[in-house]
Amino acid sequence: MLLPMSPANSMFLLAETRDYPMHVGSLQLYTPPDGANALDVRALLEQAIADDLARPETAAAPVFTKRPRRSLTTLGQWGWENDKDFDLEHHVRRSALPQPGRVLELLALVSRLHSTLLDRRRPLWEMHLIEGLQDGRYAIYSKVHHSMMDGVSALRMLGRMLSPDARERGMPPPWAPRPPAKRESGGHESRSPAQQLLSAAGDAVGMGPALGRSLVRALGDRGGSLAFSAPNSMFNVPITGARRFAAQSWPIERIRAVSKAADGTVNDVVLAMCSGALRDYLLSLDALPETSLIAMVPVSLHGEGSASGDGGGNAVGAVMCNLGTDKADAGERLETVHRSMDEGKSALRSMTPLQILMMSALAMSPLAVWPALGLVGTMRPPFNVIISNVPGPQRPMFWNGAQLESVYPLSIPLDGQALNITCVSYSDAIGFGLTGCRRSVPHLQRMLGFLDEELNALEKAVGV
Repeated sequence: MLLPMSPANSMFLLAETRDYPMHVGSLQLYTPPDGANALDVRALLEQAIADDLARPETAAAPVFTKRPRRSLTTLGQWGWENDKDFDLEHHVRRSALPQPGRVLELLALVSRLHSTLLDRRRPLWEMHLIEGLQDGRYAIYSKVHHSMMDGVSALRMLGRMLSPDARERGMPPPWAPRPPAKRESGGHESRSPAQQLLSAAGDAVGMGPALGRSLVRALGDRGGSLAFSAPNSMFNVPITGARRFAAQSWPIERIRAVSKAADGTVNDVVLAMCSGALRDYLLSLDALPETSLIAMVPVSLHGEGSASGDGGGNAVGAVMCNLGTDKADAGERLETVHRSMDEGKSALRSMTPLQILMMSALAMSPLAVWPALGLVGTMRPPFNVIISNVPGPQRPMFWNGAQLESVYPLSIPLDGQALNITCVSYSDAIGFGLTGCRRSVPHLQRMLGFLDEELNALEKAVGV
C-alpha cells in the first residue's frame, strides 16, 4: 500500500541531485563500559542484527522500513511503501579507521560517507559503526533522508534509544520499534477536517498583514523574518556533491555565562560565536563582504510529543539574523545578533504556525528556483549561511553501558549555500557541526580555531 507523502517532505526528493544530497546525519562518540572495548560493542550490534534477521517482520520501526516510490498510478507524486525486501545488513555497516586513528581520520571518513547519495530503491537511511579510534572510543555515523525526518525528530529518536542508567543492559538497537506515545487530547490531530480547513483559510487571510510587517523589518534592519539584502559571499555559489566536515564541542556553562552577562540567550551566543568565526575565516581568505552576512536560523515548530512515535516528519520555520560581521568588536556583534533575533522572534509570535511555514517557504524559495534558472552566483542571495541550534538530551546517556560522549550534527549544503552550521546541546556541552562543499569552502577545519577564539573574545567583552 502506497501512503501519500506530504508536499513539504516530497520537496526534498524533488530537489535532490548528485551535487546536493538531501540527507541529514549525526556523528556520535561513545566510550565503552568498564572492562569492554569497541569490539564488544560491535558484537552487541551483530547479535542484534542476527536476532532481527530471525524475525524480519518486527526487525525495525516502520519509519525505517518504508521506501519512496512514485508511478503513473500516483500521477507522479511521491509516496511511501513498505519495502518487502528490507535488508537490515545493507543499512547497518561497519568501518575501521586507518592508523593512527585520530579524530582527523574520523572526520575524513565521515566527510566521504556524507557525500554519497542514499539508494532510493531502499529505505533512506544508513548507520555505520566505526572502530579504530586510538583512544579506545567508537563512533556511530548515521544518516537519514530529510524527506523522512528533520533534525529535531532524529534527535528525539536518538534520545529514546538511550538510557540515563549506566547499569541498564539488554537495550534494543537504534532501529528497533518503539512503543507508540499517547497523543494529548485537544491537539491539532483531534480537530475535524472542516475545522482544520477553516483554520487554514484564516491563516491565509492573515498572511497579508503579517507579510507586510515582516517586509518592513527585513528592509529596515536587514534581519527579522525575511531578508532581501544579504551580500554576495564565497558561500553563495554553485556547489558539488563532495563534502567536508569539521566538529568540536564547547562547555555549555561558558556559553551560558556569556549569555547571562549580556542579558541574552544561549542561542544568541552561539550565533555570535559563528559570526566572529565567519568574519575571521573570510578575512583570512580576503573574502569578507563590506556589509554584514545574514544567517537563516531555523526555528522548530514541534510541540511536545509532536515528533513522538516513529513517524518522523518535518516542522520548521525560519528567522533571518543579521550577524554583524561588518563589526570588528565581539561585543557589538553579540548585541547586533541579540537585537536581530529579538525582532525576528517578535514577528513569529504574531503569526500562526501555518503562516510561519508559508513565510519560511517564501524566504527559502530562491534556493529552489535559482538553481533551475542558473541564477546562483549572479543575484544577491536571500541569506548567506544556515545556522541552527537543536536541543539534545540534557544529561549523560548510555547504550548498554557505553556512554555517549559527544553528538555532532551533519546537515545539507545547497546550491548557493555552500556552508551549513548546525549545533546540538548534549549534557554539559554544545557540539558544533560544520558541513561544507569540499570545493567551495577550503580549509574548513580552521573555523574551529576561530570559534574558540571568538568565545574567548566574547567572555572578555562581557567580563566573565
